[in-house]
Amino acid sequence: MSAAPDVLTIHQLLGRIVYFHALHIAPALPAGPPARPGPACCNHAPGPGRRPAPALPAGSAWHALVDVATALPSHHRPCPHPAGACCATCRIAAAASAVAGGWALTEHRAYRQGDPAAWLVEDCRTATADRIARVFSAQHHTACPALDGLTAPGPHALPSLDTLPLTAELLALWADPAATTRTPVASWLNHCTGLADVRRVLDSRRSTT
Repeated sequence: MSAAPDVLTIHQLLGRIVYFHALHIAPALPAGPPARPGPACCNHAPGPGRRPAPALPAGSAWHALVDVATALPSHHRPCPHPAGACCATCRIAAAASAVAGGWALTEHRAYRQGDPAAWLVEDCRTATADRIARVFSAQHHTACPALDGLTAPGPHALPSLDTLPLTAELLALWADPAATTRTPVASWLNHCTGLADVRRVLDSRRSTT
């Protein structure tokens, strides 16, 4: 990232995730396997003497991302610890991963009537978790061991705007959110009312190339 994005930009991009999920993904969300927990966050993983990381504050705009992830139970893998007080950065990474996995699978099924390769979904999950969690960590000046364990895939492994446009835009915006500071995100996706509209645009583009 070239510079830390301001709070207004972060709120704009979080709002875009909520809006696009409600408009495009939720109505077409396929059934999936039951929810399963993920690894313990760095506050609850074994690590004697480790200083606890801050939990996500009540009222934070970042709860919007967690709410979207919670609506994707087949993809969300939160810390299994029941007592709360989870590391905030771990929570954001898990939520971002869920959003990317749910979006990539739903888009692929909507446009191509089949499941994507497992590696594609996993690469989208990892890259999105890495990008969004690092923005959160930079904004709140927090260090998190989970970020050290994320190995983001190269851009060549990720979907393009011509294959999975919602997922690809999500990845692009969070790769350098400071680039959109105080500038509304304008794209042809803003004019679509559902994945059927998105598919029509993609089909039209393919037919003219």
